Amino acid sequence: MSHTPHELHEEFPEYADKLHALRGKAHFDKLADSYHEVNRAIHRAETDVEPTDDFHLEDMRKERLRLKDQIFSMLRA
Repeated sequence: MSHTPHELHEEFPEYADKLHALRGKAHFDKLADSYHEVNRAIHRAETDVEPTDDFHLEDMRKERLRLKDQIFSMLRA
């Protein structure tokens, strides 16, 4: 299991310019902010800063993936 943070600029390095261009657009900002919030919560749980049970961690990972998919769709558009 990796405890590496999954920051958007690391997840989509080929879309760096597009990520920057989309900042400031309300829908993208909401998705990106939600992604960062859940991503940081996952990182804190994985590093035992804020431990949680496996079910909650799995739910958070699913939410991060859902948000990442939506962000990726916007990047490809």
